[in-house]
Amino acid sequence: MTTRPTVHHLGRVGDIPGGMTQVMNGYLAWPFPRVDVAVITSRGDPHDLRAALVKGTGALGRVLRLPRRSSVVVAHLSERGSFVREGALMRVAHRRGIATVAHLHGSSFAAFAAAHPRLTGWALRGADRVISLSAESSEVAARFVPAERVVLIPNAIPSSAPVAKEDLVVFGGVVSHRKGIDVLQEAWARIDAPGWELVVAGPVQDAALVRADVEGLTMAGSLAHEELMALLDRSRIAVLPSRDEAMPMFILEAMARGNCVVSTDVGGIAAVLGDEHGIVVPPGDVEAFRAALQSVLSDPERRSRLAESALQAFEERFSADAVFPRVEDLWLAALADRRRPTSGAARAD
Repeated sequence: MTTRPTVHHLGRVGDIPGGMTQVMNGYLAWPFPRVDVAVITSRGDPHDLRAALVKGTGALGRVLRLPRRSSVVVAHLSERGSFVREGALMRVAHRRGIATVAHLHGSSFAAFAAAHPRLTGWALRGADRVISLSAESSEVAARFVPAERVVLIPNAIPSSAPVAKEDLVVFGGVVSHRKGIDVLQEAWARIDAPGWELVVAGPVQDAALVRADVEGLTMAGSLAHEELMALLDRSRIAVLPSRDEAMPMFILEAMARGNCVVSTDVGGIAAVLGDEHGIVVPPGDVEAFRAALQSVLSDPERRSRLAESALQAFEERFSADAVFPRVEDLWLAALADRRRPTSGAARAD
């Protein structure tokens, strides 16, 4: 009797802010037909190194006890500590002959890889497959491992049930310079949109950039993920004027909830919102962002057309139904490679 494979994700799950956590939450909730999914908690509070090390010790023990022929270990990597922590655990699994997958996240992967090529290569060479979220990340990863091991697969999230829409514009993310909060506030201050409200939801990282003089703007602070999704269910427009991204979950979540999306040309955003699925402008350009946002605030027909197109694109390309089978295929392909007698020895480094 063949043992059903289990895919073990390194990281943490729960109601914790961050795209990686939401991706892992989605995997746990999805009924994959051919594999089971589990989590090996490999980190604590990212600012508490001692807690992370304690949890990492437990994670190492679990990795060392995994059955080789029925396990896949997935390391979720962004930059900095994850390449050391989850990267090391992935390499341990790889050395044991367990199938391994590096799942790349984070807006700064390319910059991190350029600054730390030895660490990046050391971690990625422990992966039988690499999942990337953008063409740029795929190109960078292919500098360290054979290109055929690298596969671009977008993040996916569950679909949403429609609710009545309100005149709301929603920003979701860390309130920071990187996310373009300065651009958003200045653009909104110049907008002519009576009756509309801009809600900024997320933890404040750059408090000096937060303004108190912008009318019609509500700083909601950190919200539970369900609360943010409820906001997107009600809103008509979602905005993300980031200066740096990979492929933000917030964009896909907004598309899934029938929002017209206005964002910037960074990471994989343009590839998602192109073909009239949203509006993309250069990062850091206040006037371009203002004009794009004003255009959909003032034109309900265009706004509705873009929202409908975004929802259709989400269902066809980015819904869990569309994406998760591809991810499952990749996990099983990594496992099949490892089950071949010569593949493990050939790939060890």
